[in-house]
Amino acid sequence: MKNKKIKSREASKIKSISAVRDAKQKRINIGVVFGGRSGEHEVSLVSAQSIIQNLDADKYNIFQIGITKEGRWFTGQDALNAFKMAGGKSDSLETKSLTNVLLNLDSPNQKLKLHDGSGKMICELDIVFPVLHGPFGEDGTIQGLFEMANVPYVGCSVLGSGVCMDKVVAKKLLDKAGIPTPKYIWFTRDYFDKNQKIVIKSVGRDLGYPCFTKPACLGSSVGISKVKYERDLEKMINEAAKYDRKIIIEKGINARELECAILGNNNPKASAVGEIIVGGEFYDYFDKYVNGKSKTKIPADIPTRISEEFQMMALKTYRALDCRGMARVDGFLCRDTGRLYINEVNTIPGFTSISMFPKLWEYSGISYKNLIEELIKLGFEAHKEKNKNKIEFDAKSDWYKK
Repeated sequence: MKNKKIKSREASKIKSISAVRDAKQKRINIGVVFGGRSGEHEVSLVSAQSIIQNLDADKYNIFQIGITKEGRWFTGQDALNAFKMAGGKSDSLETKSLTNVLLNLDSPNQKLKLHDGSGKMICELDIVFPVLHGPFGEDGTIQGLFEMANVPYVGCSVLGSGVCMDKVVAKKLLDKAGIPTPKYIWFTRDYFDKNQKIVIKSVGRDLGYPCFTKPACLGSSVGISKVKYERDLEKMINEAAKYDRKIIIEKGINARELECAILGNNNPKASAVGEIIVGGEFYDYFDKYVNGKSKTKIPADIPTRISEEFQMMALKTYRALDCRGMARVDGFLCRDTGRLYINEVNTIPGFTSISMFPKLWEYSGISYKNLIEELIKLGFEAHKEKNKNKIEFDAKSDWYKK
C-alpha cells in the first residue's frame, strides 16, 4: 500500500513537471531589445523595464536582449539591470552573467535564432519587441534586419520607421499631403562648415528668432536648442551637428504642445489628445527625463472641435508616412492664430511610467498590459499580411498570357 502511494506521488510529480514543461513550450518566445547605438540609449532602458514588467509571464517566455553602444548583443535573465549598471559599454558587461549572442538569419520557420560564439542555440524568438529609440533602432535599420530574418516584430515597417525618423523627409511628404508643419530650412554638416554666413543669413531672413536647431534624425529632444539671438546660432547648430549629418532649423511658434497616440495597421485609430505643459523654455531632454518639471494634461484642455481636428490630422499623418503598429504624433496649437501644425512622429514612443503614449491609451480605455498585447497582435498581423506577397513570378501563368 505504501509503495502504491509513493508511486502515485511520483507519477503526480512527473505529470506536474510535464505540464509545466508543456506550458512553457506553448508560450510565445518574445525578445525585448533595448539599448542600442544611440544618444537615446539610456532612455531605451527605462522604456524596456516598463514593458518587461507588464508582459504576461504566463503567456510569454521573455528574453531580455541588450545592444551595447558599440553594437554588441547580449542576453541573460538580468540583462536590463546589467546594462543599467554598465552604462551600455561592452567591456563592463564581460564579467556579468550574460551571453554575447550572434544572430542567425537563416530562419525558414520564421523565428529569429540567437546563438553564442560556439554555435550553441541560446533562444529562438517568435516575435521581437524593439524598444530602441533613435538611430539604429527607430530608423528602419533593425526593422530591416528582422525583415531579412522573416520574423514578426512590433511597430512600424522599414519605410515608415526611416521616413518618420528623418524630420526633413517627413516634412517634405507632409507638405505634399497638405498637412501643415512649422516653416523650416535644412542643410548638411558639411554644407554649414563651408557656408556658415549663407545659413545664418537665411535663418534671419526666412525664419527669424526664436528658432529651433535640431539633428534631423534623433529624438527625445537630444541635441535640440532654442535660439533666441543670432549670436548664439552658430554654437547651437554645431551642437545639433554632433548627433547627425543633417540639421534642420524650424521657425519658433508661440504654441501649446499637443500629442495623439495612434494604434493599428490597415485601420488605425486615434487616442484622446493630450497636452504637454513644459517646465522650461521648451520640452527638452532635461524637462522630459531629469528635472521632472513638465506636466501632462489628458485630455488637453481645448475645444472638442480642435481636438477632433488634431486627431484627424494625426491619422492623416500616420497614413501619409506609411506607419503601422503604433506611433505618437506630436503637434502644435498656435496661441496667436489658433492653427494646428504637425511637429514630428515617433514610431517607438517612450514607454516609461510617465510616457504619453501609454497614458493617452489608458485614458482612452486601453490599459498598459492590454496595449502591449495589442501591439504584439498587430506585429503578428503585419507579418502574416506581408507573407501573402508572392516572391516568384511565373511567366507561363495564364495571367501573363492575357
